[in-house]
Amino acid sequence: MTAEYPLATAPIASSEPGQVIVSDDYFFNPSVTLLSQYANSPILLQLIDDFAQWLDPARPFNEFFALMWDIDSAQGYGLDVWGRILGVGRVLAVPSGQFLGFQQDADAQPFGFGILYHAAQLTNNVALTDEAYRALLLAKAALNITDSSIPSINNIMLSLFGQGYVRDNGDMTLTYVFTESLTPVQTAIVYQSNVLPKPTGVSFTVEVP
Repeated sequence: MTAEYPLATAPIASSEPGQVIVSDDYFFNPSVTLLSQYANSPILLQLIDDFAQWLDPARPFNEFFALMWDIDSAQGYGLDVWGRILGVGRVLAVPSGQFLGFQQDADAQPFGFGILYHAAQLTNNVALTDEAYRALLLAKAALNITDSSIPSINNIMLSLFGQGYVRDNGDMTLTYVFTESLTPVQTAIVYQSNVLPKPTGVSFTVEVP
């Protein structure tokens, strides 16, 4: 005899992230979805029964779980939904062009290449790729539950940038120290995304080589 389960209680066989699969003995019983006043309608019952024979709800459920529900495998719109839940946008404003400056600034350009700083930078709106956006979302999720200890902040920095650490300056301030230069997109993440924990003291600074 084939076991019958309502969709909400279908047995789930879990495997790898993004690959949650409805068990083989799953069978959708459409009768459990009917309101009582329609339970004896032969035409409606026949329509639902015919529809249930042609539609396998297991596949769309698995695809929904993989592409929307599981943040480790979600793609495109699924990650955008996670972004609304976590309060992190995919689009960042990245400065366009590099200004004239000295060699101490890794992003500065020499004469003949850089432009004079004019207080109002032109920016390009850049949409993060799925993988970059996923890392940003996971960092924001970690921020929501972090204890803001130095080891926890270091883990967030490593997951986002693959480098760096936080330094307690001992004067109610802290510094995010990066051992390598940041790309314009990474710089925008540091200053715009609000995924790095802010100190409860006076301020924080960013240090890059």
